[in-house]
Amino acid sequence: MTEPIRVLIAEDLEVLREHFAQLVRGESGLTLVGQASSGKEACLMARTYRPDVILMDIEMDVKHDGIMAAKTILEELPGTRIVFLTVHEDDETVFGAFEAGAVDYVLKTAQPAEIVNSIYSAKAGNSPIRPEIAYKIRSEFTRIRRSEAKMFEAMTLLSQLTPTEMEIVDLLLEDRKITEIAQARNVEISTVKTQINGILRKFGKRRTKEVTRLIRELNVTHLFHNVKRGN
Repeated sequence: MTEPIRVLIAEDLEVLREHFAQLVRGESGLTLVGQASSGKEACLMARTYRPDVILMDIEMDVKHDGIMAAKTILEELPGTRIVFLTVHEDDETVFGAFEAGAVDYVLKTAQPAEIVNSIYSAKAGNSPIRPEIAYKIRSEFTRIRRSEAKMFEAMTLLSQLTPTEMEIVDLLLEDRKITEIAQARNVEISTVKTQINGILRKFGKRRTKEVTRLIRELNVTHLFHNVKRGN
């Protein structure tokens, strides 16, 4: 006969904790091994009872308390499956939960059957990615790919800049005007204009603001500061 799935519940609100406990008790294939009201308590109970699955609230004592507890538990008990229960659907929380090692992410407002099924699925190792979570993951993957493509393009362009052009871009990042750049470099304004035109051609841009905006978006301004300082 198959052993019941050992479940630990971690939820700081007593009324919700008892609600989830009743769901577990109502299933013959599940057995409740403990109830925790904080991340710290969840860690202690996990070590003691070694549950198969933990229903873990994300925010208990402090923000993301459950996520921090999950990381600790999975370091010690990598075979444990964690299903996060939360009222939050923001991207930061979703990605934080999966980064911590969650196998599923269920809203506390979900139907009882969905919560119970998430326990069975977690134990079986085939937890589904719900449509709303799959959408977030796809969106993030697309964002990363686009960001990587932009970064590669920018780094290719930067490699074509001369040290002088790098210094000029650094001054542009400080919102210096052409006359100020000419004074700072002790050259003619016409010389600076020619050099800026060369920078614009390499970046395929028409205005210096477009160049500086791209560099700021990619968070590589430090590269220009280093060149300016001779590093």
